Amino acid sequence: MSEIMAFPHPNPGSRMRGGFSPRRGAAWILGAMAWLAAGLVGAVLALVLTLTVVVIAAMSSLLLGLAAAAVRARRAVHTQGSGALIEARRVGGHSWVAYGWDGDL
Repeated sequence: MSEIMAFPHPNPGSRMRGGFSPRRGAAWILGAMAWLAAGLVGAVLALVLTLTVVVIAAMSSLLLGLAAAAVRARRAVHTQGSGALIEARRVGGHSWVAYGWDGDL
């Protein structure tokens, strides 16, 4: 039992401490590049989200303006009318007879 070692390496902490390894340096550089790439992707996504919100706000403002113009135009049409209506009656098929059109409008 005394020959069985608990760790496969005679000095298990030596890999974690000190010493320069090309793999360790490359891993650090690749990790930094991945971190920068993730930051860049995050910044681009934030910009896209911001532009999306701006476009939605502009479209909703345009829609609100069109609705206000439509309400204003509808009120203007109703107030400008003289109140005289032309009466029309259907006499069959596609034929109609209109009354009141020859008066003063």
